[in-house]
Amino acid sequence: MKNTNIHEGIILIPDFSGFTEFVFNTKLYTGEYIVRQLLSTLIDVNDQYFEISEIEGDAILFYRYDSHPSYQNISIMLWKMRNAFNQKIKELEKELSISIDMSLKFIVHYGKFSQYSIGNFKKLYGKTIVEAHQMLKNGFAEQPSYALFSNSFLENTINRKPEFNVPEYHLSEVGMIHYFESVS
Repeated sequence: MKNTNIHEGIILIPDFSGFTEFVFNTKLYTGEYIVRQLLSTLIDVNDQYFEISEIEGDAILFYRYDSHPSYQNISIMLWKMRNAFNQKIKELEKELSISIDMSLKFIVHYGKFSQYSIGNFKKLYGKTIVEAHQMLKNGFAEQPSYALFSNSFLENTINRKPEFNVPEYHLSEVGMIHYFESVS
């Protein structure tokens, strides 16, 4: 059986650090409102650059078919998302008079995957998708707010010049981490 639905592309997963504790310590309606606002902010900043495959709890599974991904474009997108996320948290804290202790981490991966439909839902499938989800549960990150670029993404990217003056932490087995705050 030959599948002509296999494409190469980028997988981007923004995920909230501190989400589980937030859910357990926030009233249901308030928590749902805050998470909806934060997820909507990320989707709005994306401006349809990536397609959305799924939204699950505190994470969005974005993808983009792209045989020559741009490191600079993705880096700029991540900084915009992170800044908008942090700004929205400040607004919500002021509006609701509460403290919101969540930050944002990103997984950026690259590889082959396919897509299939079940009813009105479109699902991504493949080793690349599983690997990206596994990277979310890494033990490498020293701080909660970071972007992890996989080796696969880095090997297939163009324009590999740092867009922002942040240190790069190379992890030979996984890829590279950029922290949004300085590592102490």
